[in-house]
Order: sequence, then structure tokens, then C-alpha cells
Amino acid sequence: MLEIVFLGTGSGIPSKHRNPAGIWLYYEGDAMLWDCGEGTQRQLMIAKLSFMKIQRIFITHWHADHWAGLIGLLQTMNMEGRKEPLYIYGPDAERFVGDILDLNYWGPRFEIIPKTVPHEGTEFVKILEREQYQIFSIPTKHSVPSVAYCFQEKDSWNVDIKKAEKLYGLKQGPLVGRLKRNGEIIFKGKRIRLEDVAVKKKGIKVVYTGDTKTCENLKTISKDADVLIHDATFVEEKYDRMHSGAKEAAKIAKECGVKCLVLTHFSRRYQNTKPLIDEAKKIFPNTIAAKDFMKITVKSKTNKFISFTAQ
Repeated sequence: MLEIVFLGTGSGIPSKHRNPAGIWLYYEGDAMLWDCGEGTQRQLMIAKLSFMKIQRIFITHWHADHWAGLIGLLQTMNMEGRKEPLYIYGPDAERFVGDILDLNYWGPRFEIIPKTVPHEGTEFVKILEREQYQIFSIPTKHSVPSVAYCFQEKDSWNVDIKKAEKLYGLKQGPLVGRLKRNGEIIFKGKRIRLEDVAVKKKGIKVVYTGDTKTCENLKTISKDADVLIHDATFVEEKYDRMHSGAKEAAKIAKECGVKCLVLTHFSRRYQNTKPLIDEAKKIFPNTIAAKDFMKITVKSKTNKFISFTAQ
């Protein structure tokens, strides 16, 4: 099960109700942030999410509304006695993370490890490999080097024990685990293939665009996503050159076969997001507007999502 909490859903300038960009993801004991705008650590505290659990932070680009929260967050982690290493990913991460650390009169007592992410070309790059999931990135189209990120849970198999026992006499036990790992086993002189006694469960896919105009790379990374979290700074009549609008996001979601579109990064001129939602829903009905502290849970068993807004 993947938990997503929106810590900031505003754009360049915060408002009373929207913090700059920041998203918490939690999966099977792994906690990470996608972007870390100004005030993110306070948003984590309000949401009762432990910043000390965060293992990795993925920055889409180095505009301040997407990274300025790092300064305070890193200092707080240091003062709270963090020992575990922290990985920070992003375009040209070594340079920018180094510059951030140079701004302070302190030396971190824990290891901060920058990981540069490619920001040119069209390649869909795997930047993290874990036992149960992977993180990918792809360059996007913004006024500075920028990327989108993808959380991809690995596909898994549910073995039908009754079927395995009926067909082959195979019961629950270590051999079932070996079958799932290796794809086939020899049991009582017979070859048992995983696909003969199991159902494949497709893994969760969640994509976060950061700030970007529509581009082919977005279509590549967004294909068949369960949740697409997309920049929707303006309605169509107010589009600028380097952000997306609600209508553009909806077109991407429809073309890519996305299950749910979540709009975020709203300009502070929109006290009410209804115009953006209405614009998007004409093209892609399953669209929702993110709010600060909104939580989405994606269950891998059914690949259905449940959303609610925190009070």
C-alpha cells in the first residue's frame, strides 16, 4: 500500500491555505519526499509525519518553491540527532546540495548524499532500485533543468494454493516461495511454472510532473499511471510558457490511460479551484484538485485509490 500526503499544493508564492510544493510518500517502511518547498518541515509536523523517517528527497528542479524547505529541514534533522544518511536527488544535485550546505554555519552530523538525475534527452531512467519498487525519472520542459518522477511498484504474483495442490500436490511452504522467486520449480518430477498456478498483480504506478509544459517525455512517463500528479498552475486563458494548465494535464491523462488525475501547483490567484477542475473534467472526468494535507492511499491489491482531506 502506498500513502501519498500533499504537504504543499501552491505555486511560486504561498497563500494562507497552500504551502509551496511538497509531497510525502510512504511505502512498506520507506518514506520519501517529492519536492521540499518553503515550510515543508512545519507541514510535516502539522500532518504528524516523522521527518526523521525520510530516507530520500527527490527535487524536480531548483526553483525555490520546490527546494527552499531543505535548509530548515536539514538543520532540524541535525539538531534532532539524525544518524542515518539522507539521499537528495535532482538535476545537478551535487552542485546545488553543496551550495545549500555552504549557506549554513553548521556541519551536518549525518551523511547527506546528493544524487544527480539526468535532465536532458528523452531517456526514461531508473534512479533507484529497491526490493519491491523502483523510482524512475525523465527530463521535462521548464525554464530551468527539470525532471518528472515515477514510483513503480514491482509486479507480484498471488499463488492459488488450492489450484497448485489440485494440479501438482504442491502445498503452502518454502517451495511456493522458491516458485515465486524463480518462476518455476521441479516438484515430484514435474515442472511447475508460476503462471500456471498464480495470478499476476500489476504494481502501483504514481507519476509527479513537477513544473513543466506538455512534452513527449511526459507522455512516456505517464503511460498507464494509477495516479498522475500534474502541474496545473493556470486555466487555459492564463497559460504561460513554462507551466501546464488544467486542460493540458487532462489531455495527458486521457491520452496516457491514467486512472486518476490529481491537479496541484495552483497559482494563488485561484482561491477556488473549481474553474480548473471544470476545465479538466470536460476532458478527463476522474480529476481531483489537491489540497494541503489531502491524503491518497493506493492499494496494490486492487489498484484503487481512496482520498480524503485532513481537517
